[in-house]
Amino acid sequence: MYFFLLNLSLTDLGFISTTLPKAMANFFWGTRMISYLGCAAQVFLFATFIVAEFSLLTIMAYDRYVAICHPLHYGTLLGSRACVHMAAAAWGSGFLYAVLHTANTFSLPLCKGNALDQFFCEIPQILKLSCSNAYLREALLLMGSSFLAFGCFVFIVVSYVQIFRAVLRIPSKQGRHKAFSTCLPHLAVVSLFVSTGMFAYMQPPSISSPALNFVVAVLYSVVPPALNPLIYSMRNQELKGALRNLILAVVFQQQ
Repeated sequence: MYFFLLNLSLTDLGFISTTLPKAMANFFWGTRMISYLGCAAQVFLFATFIVAEFSLLTIMAYDRYVAICHPLHYGTLLGSRACVHMAAAAWGSGFLYAVLHTANTFSLPLCKGNALDQFFCEIPQILKLSCSNAYLREALLLMGSSFLAFGCFVFIVVSYVQIFRAVLRIPSKQGRHKAFSTCLPHLAVVSLFVSTGMFAYMQPPSISSPALNFVVAVLYSVVPPALNPLIYSMRNQELKGALRNLILAVVFQQQ
């Protein structure tokens, strides 16, 4: 589990470092410029990290399933070599996905200007600038990717259904609490990641606007990687105590 958390923290760091520094620099300098190569690099890195993160979250659901439902087989099914292979597969899938979509997106002719209604280079926003029917190819690739992501989501849901069934059969209250405490942070991270991503890409066109698109992009590209470390750190009793003291200090100062 901790090996996968290390990889997840690396994807979160790369995820937020791909978009936020450039957006902050543009904000302070009062510009919205980004070079063509810089935009391509941003699309490539963003796609790599987002796919690697979702793949790791799927693997971590399987990790929790084996740990709780088949604890005696954990060392066999998830030994060090198996963990390395699964993590490598997650990073490899992100790399291949990024290469495919970046090459396909930037092979399209852009004839509707070069201004994006977003604070970073996002594939759907770039496709809006294309006047070629070839953009349908990228749209179909995105649709296929959505089906694969949906398959991963179904796998996570089925895994947690089996986990909760196994946890509820644990006779002791302490055992159930310990099992839930190992699963709830991961479930919270998955819920945050999936809900913000779905809202970003499945919002009705009728309510779409530049301001709303900006808020939604921040929700799925900045909020999850920023909150993930905090969510997983809530298992640390010292951190929970420090956070509790901070909240009480703020409340008492306001009074």
